[in-house]
Amino acid sequence: MLSGRPAAAADGDMRLVAVPEKQTLALPPRPPAAGSNALVEYTPPVPNPEEEDLEYRQMRRKEQDRLARMDADYQKRQELAEFNKKRDERVKAAEERTAKNRLKRQKKKQRKKVKKSKLNAGGEEHQTEAASDDDGDSDNDEEAEV
Repeated sequence: MLSGRPAAAADGDMRLVAVPEKQTLALPPRPPAAGSNALVEYTPPVPNPEEEDLEYRQMRRKEQDRLARMDADYQKRQELAEFNKKRDERVKAAEERTAKNRLKRQKKKQRKKVKKSKLNAGGEEHQTEAASDDDGDSDNDEEAEV
C-alpha cells in the first residue's frame, strides 16, 4: 500500500482506457513535386503590394543617395583640380618673377664688378701716370692744374 498506487490498482484491478487520437488537419499534405527530393518544399511568398512599394522606395532612395554622393565627389574633385591648376599658375608666375629679378641682380652685380675692375685698372694707370708726372717737368703740372 505504500507503493504509491491507488488501492484498486494495487489489488490487480486493471482497466483499459482508450486514449483519444490526435485530430488530423482538414487538408492532407501536398505531395512533393516529381523532381524534388526536398524534405521541406519551398513555396514563394505571396507578393504584397505594400512591401513591393516599400522596397522600391528604399532602393530608389539608396540610388538617389549614391548619385548625390557621386555628384558631390565629382564636384569636390573638380574644385580640387581647379585649385591645383591656379596654384601651379601662381607658383610658375612667382618663379618667373624671381628668375627675372635674380637675372637683374646678377647683371647689376656683374656691371658693378666690371666697373670696379675698370676703376682699379684705371686707378692704377692714373697712379702710374701721376708718379711719372711728379718726376717730370713742373710745367706740365701747372698746365694740368689749370
